[in-house]
This record gives sequence, C-alpha cells and structure tokens, in this order.
Amino acid sequence: MNNNPTTRVITPFPHDWIAGSLLARRSVAGGAGTHTHHLSEEVQGTYHYTMGPYSDPVLHVKPGDRIVVETRDAFEGAIQSESDKPKDKLRMPFLNPQNGPIMVEGAEKGDALAVYIESMVPRGENPLGTCCMIEEFGALTGTAYTATLNDPLPEIVRKIHLDESHVYWSDRITLPYKPHIGTLSCSPEIDSINSLTPDNHGGNMDLPDMGPGTVTYLPVRSPGARLFIGDAHACQGDGEVCGVAVEFPTTTTIRVDLIKGWTIDWPRMETSELIMGIGSARPLEDATRIAYRELIRWMVADYGFEKWDAYMLLSQCGIVRLGNFVDPKYTVGAAVRKRVIAEHAN
Repeated sequence: MNNNPTTRVITPFPHDWIAGSLLARRSVAGGAGTHTHHLSEEVQGTYHYTMGPYSDPVLHVKPGDRIVVETRDAFEGAIQSESDKPKDKLRMPFLNPQNGPIMVEGAEKGDALAVYIESMVPRGENPLGTCCMIEEFGALTGTAYTATLNDPLPEIVRKIHLDESHVYWSDRITLPYKPHIGTLSCSPEIDSINSLTPDNHGGNMDLPDMGPGTVTYLPVRSPGARLFIGDAHACQGDGEVCGVAVEFPTTTTIRVDLIKGWTIDWPRMETSELIMGIGSARPLEDATRIAYRELIRWMVADYGFEKWDAYMLLSQCGIVRLGNFVDPKYTVGAAVRKRVIAEHAN
C-alpha cells in the first residue's frame, strides 16, 4: 500500500548540529532526502496498539525522506471532557495508538534506523492536552504488577490548553511547551509487543529528551524496519509519575535514514549536546545497567575509549534520565556530554 501523496523538496536541516551528527556522517542518504510524504489520519486508517511484523504497511519511503505524521493522543481522542471517567472510556491495554508501519527501502536485520525529529506542532482545537489518573496505573499506587490491597486512586481528568510556546496547566501555573515522542520503535523480529511496553526494540520509552532536534537510532530486526510512532507529549517530568503526561495530537515531522551494518542491541539517541544509551527493564536498576552498558559499548566502538576507562569516567560525569517507571517495563537513558568525547579525541 503506497497511496500517500509525496512532494519533492530540497531543504536544509532546521537544526544546525545535525550536519555533524552520526546521522549525517554514516547514513545512506546523509539524512537529506528529496521527498516529503504525508501520513495523514486518512492515509493511516487504522492505528495500531502493537508493534510487530504482521500488520500491513501504510507507507514506503527511501532513506533520507521526510514524513509528516498526524499522530493521535494516547487515548485516541476518547477522553473529551473533565467529567469523563477513564474506566468508562478506555480499554486497557489499548492506549498509545501508533502510526505505521512505515517501510524503509533497503533496511534489513543488522542495520540501524535513524529517526530525526524535525518538529512537533499541536493539531486540533484547544483544549488539546489531556492528563488523567487511571485506576491501578501509575508509580504511587498498586497495579497488576505490584499487587496491593489499597483502594485504587481516584479518577481525575484535566483538559489543558497549550500552544507552541506554553502548556497552561492552571490559572497560576504555566509550563514550557517541550514536546517529545513517547513511543517510537522498529518491529521486533517475531514478537508483536503492545504499545505500552518498552523493550530492546524501543516502544513506549517516554524519554523527555526525545523531541525536536534529536536523532534516535533503532535496531532493525525485520525487512523494511517497520517503523511505528505515536504517543506525543506536550511536556513531561522525569518518570511520568502518575502514568500520564500532557497527551496531545500532533503534526510531527521526521526524517528517516539508514545506517547499514551498524548492529545495536538497544535504542540509542543523539542530541546537540550528548549521546545516550537507552535501556528498559524491571527492576529500575536493571534498566539503568542496560543503558550504561550500551553507552560504554558505544564509546568504545565509535569514539576510541578503552572499556574500563569509560566505565570509571562515567562514574564521574555520566547523566541519567528517567523515562517512565509506570509501564510494564521501566526506561532509563544514560548519557555523556559530547564535550567529554571531544576532549578525549584531542
């Protein structure tokens, strides 16, 4: 299926640092393609709640192409007002509707897919944002995985106005608009994994850093990569502690590219200031261990560090970002600043 409209474009990167990124240096197209594809709600049709190798592709693109994606909020618009009760409107685990799968020409097992997020723009009429408390969901309540005899938390819904500068939490509190993609992944090789669960394919990582001006590198495990994207947040604190960020529908613009023969076990991320390994597991310390191990492997393989020197160095300057600790698995990013890498190279 490839009935999407495409437009030929030649435009520069909107973020200057990308020209020197791993994406620009090692990918098939250097991050700069010649086509823009529009993955609208109409083209997408049915949104997916699993990421796997069995769903029909909605788009075929070439390395370097830009894709303008119309994402829906985490509840697929089911929560319309503050009087709605999540238990009446939602059916777990059918949350985080995903656009895709998007097939990337030439992608095969053992490659890495680079997803550069150019921009994320609110889509629709205010109040666009939704935050809520859901029974037996969140970090500070009993859940199906942490069974207790406590009563469930109360169901509370907040509808939130926002724009491309601010999130208007209340009459007194205004937060910065800092959008990011909560769920991003290629398909696992054989499994079909629900869109609430992060793992080594990516998935529902909920890392606040994964926004415009960043590149996420995902392991390719099936032909065409089969990219899924969704669950946009207008802002989110570390941990997404109540289980829900400011969920909203977007027009998100990405470029996808391919790094041939770069075999990685877990997702990685690059920003203007740092490189990051990403791990997802329970307990939380195991997610942290995975993230730091992947970062050390990256520093050794691509930046000339000796393994034990990198290990000791990160004990002094490593950075940890908490994605979420509310989902079936928890996500942690472990990072080091590029300044440190540059000093090592000199």
